[in-house]
Amino acid sequence: MTSQTKTAFVTGGTGFLGRNLVDVLLGEGWSVTCLHRASSNVAPLAKLGVSLVVADMTDTAALTAVIPEGVDAVFHVAANTSMWRKKNAEQTRDNVDATRAVVDAALAAKAKRFALTSSIAAFALGEGDLDESTPQRGERAWINYERTKYLAEQVVVAAASRGLDAVILNPAHIVGRYDTHNWCQMISMVDKGTLPGIPPGSGPFGSAREIAKAHVRAIERGGAGERFLLGGVHASFAELIATIGDVLGKKPKAPALPAFALKALGAVKGLVGDLRGVEPALTPEKAAIVCQKLRIVSTKAHDRLGYEAIPLRTMLAECVEWMRAEGTLPSEHAPKALEAR
Repeated sequence: MTSQTKTAFVTGGTGFLGRNLVDVLLGEGWSVTCLHRASSNVAPLAKLGVSLVVADMTDTAALTAVIPEGVDAVFHVAANTSMWRKKNAEQTRDNVDATRAVVDAALAAKAKRFALTSSIAAFALGEGDLDESTPQRGERAWINYERTKYLAEQVVVAAASRGLDAVILNPAHIVGRYDTHNWCQMISMVDKGTLPGIPPGSGPFGSAREIAKAHVRAIERGGAGERFLLGGVHASFAELIATIGDVLGKKPKAPALPAFALKALGAVKGLVGDLRGVEPALTPEKAAIVCQKLRIVSTKAHDRLGYEAIPLRTMLAECVEWMRAEGTLPSEHAPKALEAR
């Protein structure tokens, strides 16, 4: 007698973490439905055989129509990660209003469980150790991304009174394959020798694949309303950049930038971007984030979900290998072999 196939509905499946989550779900035998925008490139997902549906993520009725009735789990991964104040209104709609609509649709569709991909940013803390008991300050954050991730969590928490059986996951810096907008930009700058400087901050770096696996384990093992912090290997940005150089076979020559200089540069570039209406490579928000020195204690996720910290070099090598395969990074230098897991 075979067990019934588990079903999942995933938002953000075309994105970085979402693609990794879809891989894990399919690898474990789940039947997966992915929500996407009409303009999204769904070719990679289509090749995997997932069901693809289109709906406005802020339209509860449209979402209810495409979420399978009685779905085992809704994974709300999609998010707007902009760090430019000109996009604050759009980000609030994408992160808060959309979460409310997805939650309402999940309840209407009688979804059995719900997982919210939040972020460590929802805590809005820049220094010291952080665990699940640390008080959040996201509601008062000046960075809109931090504030909207906190508010999205509150939408999910409030829905518990209406029967939403949810877990919340808070990853830190995510590294791995399928990255098109995050650390891949730093990898490209190191490869081209255009990195302007090395930020003074540090933080935990987690494997995209391990974070995706933790989402599935949280659905299976987490209690209603539980939160799991997903950190990883703690490293300074100087260590991160040096490791990127090692994987690429290049020696980064960028100077170390003190926090005051980086923040001043972010303020100037942010103002210029505002005046021109073009998002700058560095904003005050981005400068503040890379000046933080944050540590995450992931003991709970390790003990309950089997979450593992993967060596930094292994994660970066996987990202580089994927970028080269996609043609977004020159392939004249083959990446060094991945470390043994």
